[in-house]
Amino acid sequence: MKKIASMLGFIFIFMIAGCSQEEAASKVDEKVKVGIMLSDVGLGDQSFSDSAFNGLIKARDELGIRFDYRELKDSGTYEKGLTELVEEDHDIIVGLGYMVQEELEKVAQKYPDQQFVLIDAISELKNVTSITFKEDQGSYLVGVVAALTTQTNKIGFIGGDDVPLINKFEEGFIEGATSINPSIQVDVTYAGDFGNDQLGAKLAREMIQNDVDVLYAAAGFTGVGMLKEAQANKVLAIGVDSDQYFYAEKAVVTSMLKNVDVAMYQLAEQLIKNRKVQSGHIELGIEDDGIGLAPLRVFPFSKEQQDIIEEWKTKLSTDS
Repeated sequence: MKKIASMLGFIFIFMIAGCSQEEAASKVDEKVKVGIMLSDVGLGDQSFSDSAFNGLIKARDELGIRFDYRELKDSGTYEKGLTELVEEDHDIIVGLGYMVQEELEKVAQKYPDQQFVLIDAISELKNVTSITFKEDQGSYLVGVVAALTTQTNKIGFIGGDDVPLINKFEEGFIEGATSINPSIQVDVTYAGDFGNDQLGAKLAREMIQNDVDVLYAAAGFTGVGMLKEAQANKVLAIGVDSDQYFYAEKAVVTSMLKNVDVAMYQLAEQLIKNRKVQSGHIELGIEDDGIGLAPLRVFPFSKEQQDIIEEWKTKLSTDS
């Protein structure tokens, strides 16, 4: 009798354990799942990809989502990486960067029931949500900062590639600087590469030799080389996408914040609430916390100069 009771008890415990495991597995399956195809340089760019990745880590830790990612260096093509993410059954799949658009749209057409998100470009496909940023707003602000800090009246811009998206950074930067000083000289060059810090350093060095004393780059990891070269030559620099002060603490005056991490977190919140994301085109600016300015450092800004920067921040936000 005792053996029978013991056996029944064991079976009961086993059944409870089995149910608990099934419930746990069910809860895991119910979690929001996000897949992301990172931009060409991938993790370690200390800029765009890293910012998006950090936003998803925050969403995982605070909201309980799950996510997976692919890098171009591993998948070989964007299409292959995106297809692999589709096969993993994610709620949404994010393509990070304008260079992903063509292949993301190919995959989106093959899988019309899958939700996709394209960052930094606009798609007309119904199952693709497009998110862009008002980079010209943030670049205008750092142009104001550059004009207020230069001692030589010469500032410089380095772009990763000569394409419309990066042109927005350049144009905003020039407009902001000339709003403070119409006679300011702005040297502009394009690296043709987002992943070459040595090239960024070389281009920065050439500008510095031409008396440029404040440099701004929208060039990913190439721009990190510019920051370090500015510090080595004791001139000033402005970071991009994330707060890049810690890469050159004696040179970086501020950074133009393109808050891709905030966008990723907001997407996760939408998914948890609605199991889908807003459709169409979403454009994020200063007023949406999509664009911002890192703290002012290194340079001794006067109260008057700080007020000018704040006034422009308010004006750009309300005029958008």
